[in-house]
Amino acid sequence: MQILTKYFPDLNEQQLKLFEQLLPLYTDWNNKINVISRKDIEHLYEHHVLHSLAIAKVIQFKAGTRILDVGTGGGFPGIPLAILFPECSFHLVDSIGKKITVVNAVAEALGLKNVIAEKARAEELKTRYDFIVSRAVTSLPEFYNWVNSKISIKNNNTLQNGILYLKGGDLSEELKPFKKRSDVFEISDYYDEEFFVEKKVIHIFKFL
Repeated sequence: MQILTKYFPDLNEQQLKLFEQLLPLYTDWNNKINVISRKDIEHLYEHHVLHSLAIAKVIQFKAGTRILDVGTGGGFPGIPLAILFPECSFHLVDSIGKKITVVNAVAEALGLKNVIAEKARAEELKTRYDFIVSRAVTSLPEFYNWVNSKISIKNNNTLQNGILYLKGGDLSEELKPFKKRSDVFEISDYYDEEFFVEKKVIHIFKFL
């Protein structure tokens, strides 16, 4: 938890309480359904929660913003972002039902009223959202094709509506189709830990 308060010192008492509950909840559920690497669970706050919250270093979602988390797995980045932005709505989807079982259980245990989780593929959804978030589920061009039609045209935030994608390494080839429609934010500009070297938040604007 200290690593969270280091970078997010303004968390209120309720948010701190909810973040504190994540480790016991995920430890318990991970013993039943493996959604996080067994070796990685001890690094939950750095590798999963703080990584998810890197999006909040790039944008402060305004109240009422609608966010879709595609390929959420155990609930990342959606669950940490939902705790940080309680006045925004989050729709978390994954094609693997047992992962959604965990996400629903965690959201219910935390009392998160701004989270809906369901087993689904992005292509099947009919709703539009302000932002689509995800953690490296596939290549950026493929991901963009999945979700472009789900992005609302009306902008209400400081960043233009689109994709906020967490991914590391050399992304020059993947970003070629989006050369004039993307921003790259180095997470190491916000966090000191070695884990975040070469990790990025990619913002791809909606193509009209």
